[in-house]
Amino acid sequence: MFYVVFFCVLLFYFYGIRTFNYWRNRGIKNDKPLPYFGNNLKQFIQKSSMAMVATDLYKRYPEEKVVGFFRGTSPELVIRDPVIIKRILVTDFQHFYARGFNTHETVIEPLLQNLFFADGDLWRLIRQRFGQSFSTGKIKSMFSFITDGAEKLQSLANDISELDSYDIKELMARYTTDFIGACGFGINMDTLGNDSSEFRKLGKRIFQRTFRDSVAGASKYIFPDLCRYINFLAPELETSINTLVQKVMHYRNYKPCGRNDFIDIMLELKERGKISVESLNLKDSNGCPKIVEMEFTDLLITAQSFLFFGAGFETTSTTSSFTLHQLAYHPDWQLKVQNEIDRVLIKYNGKITYEAVNEMQCLEKCFYEAMRLYPAVGFLMRKCTTSSYTFPEIGLTIDKGVKVIIPIQAIHNDEKYFYEPNKFHPDRFTSSKDMKNSIFLPFGDGPRACIAARLGKLLAMAGIAAILHKFQVEPSAESKQFPEPDPMGTVSESFIGGLPIKLRRR
Repeated sequence: MFYVVFFCVLLFYFYGIRTFNYWRNRGIKNDKPLPYFGNNLKQFIQKSSMAMVATDLYKRYPEEKVVGFFRGTSPELVIRDPVIIKRILVTDFQHFYARGFNTHETVIEPLLQNLFFADGDLWRLIRQRFGQSFSTGKIKSMFSFITDGAEKLQSLANDISELDSYDIKELMARYTTDFIGACGFGINMDTLGNDSSEFRKLGKRIFQRTFRDSVAGASKYIFPDLCRYINFLAPELETSINTLVQKVMHYRNYKPCGRNDFIDIMLELKERGKISVESLNLKDSNGCPKIVEMEFTDLLITAQSFLFFGAGFETTSTTSSFTLHQLAYHPDWQLKVQNEIDRVLIKYNGKITYEAVNEMQCLEKCFYEAMRLYPAVGFLMRKCTTSSYTFPEIGLTIDKGVKVIIPIQAIHNDEKYFYEPNKFHPDRFTSSKDMKNSIFLPFGDGPRACIAARLGKLLAMAGIAAILHKFQVEPSAESKQFPEPDPMGTVSESFIGGLPIKLRRR
């Protein structure tokens, strides 16, 4: 009996280290991994976000172009070289078109069948149908929602200015959630007027990691086949989003009603019938891509709505609030931005319009610099989708399924690419030439770059302009010039304790 138990324990141990020679055999440096957990224990137990893990590796191997990593027992590769980054995201995109967040090839939970998480033909089908959904014309037609939200934001900020300190991250999250309610679902979510709004609670829950979420995530990465039917997302999230979207569509009789909001756009896409594209991974007998088709179902509409709701409010509120936080600590730049806002808004009768925001170049520079210092999405991930791939710059060959990590946050703060990287220097972005290719990547790059980047930027800038037109932002007694990143961040990053500042009427 003893020998049987000993043999089972030994077998279990060796199964948990079976892949750990992968990088050593290829001459790639990596930290010593732990059985089953690999190098990802801190992220699994919520002591470090994935962006923090990638940044740490980036800094500890300054002479390497790539660094090996194990998420559980799966080998991954942290990319430190901009030339290789461009190859992955743009030049050789056909070899890395998958993000790789889903741990199983075929079993994908319903809400993750969206444009951000989907891979392969599902991604291509959704992307093809969404191509024009965030065009200049569509954004202009949505901008009245932003203008209304900016005015409500000013009204609430007036009340908050009576307080000695307030979390600007929470204020901007309420502003962006209100916009998403109106522009996405045609609903008055009243998160600006009600800080206990059900929709604000739902938004918080999407990015809150509970013990259940942590265990589910770790289990799916360590035992992807065994745990393929366990969902990353908590059941109550799926129920809440499903209920919300079904109510809105039922009210509209499942047809577009002319509101020109996100649900309307998707119902229009559904009415067009089947989507068809050339397959990314299926070939006919002649080696040519097969044509694949898909119905744009209610399930897919719900999944895209989940993405619009979650990603829309979190990334925009983080970036806009961090920009205001930086301006609170740099009053010289705050004055420049306020002077510009005042000058521009005179031309538009004090209204924050699409044209007005596009004229605010000084504000745009500050916005980009805040995204450089602390990008809301701190890392990118891609998965090798061909049988093998060789990086010509280093002669390294990886196998199909190996994921690569691009540590955006670390690159943005590397003095090799940005002079005095820890300082707030908006003049880095004086012209388009300063948008460093494959180095400044707040919205990603290539075919899988953020499709709603322009809408997100304009929403954030409008919110910042609304605040600074009427108020000054200053550090409060609770403020920290260098706020502490939240180790429980998932895809999007945040801060421990938020971003408390003081609003003062101008």
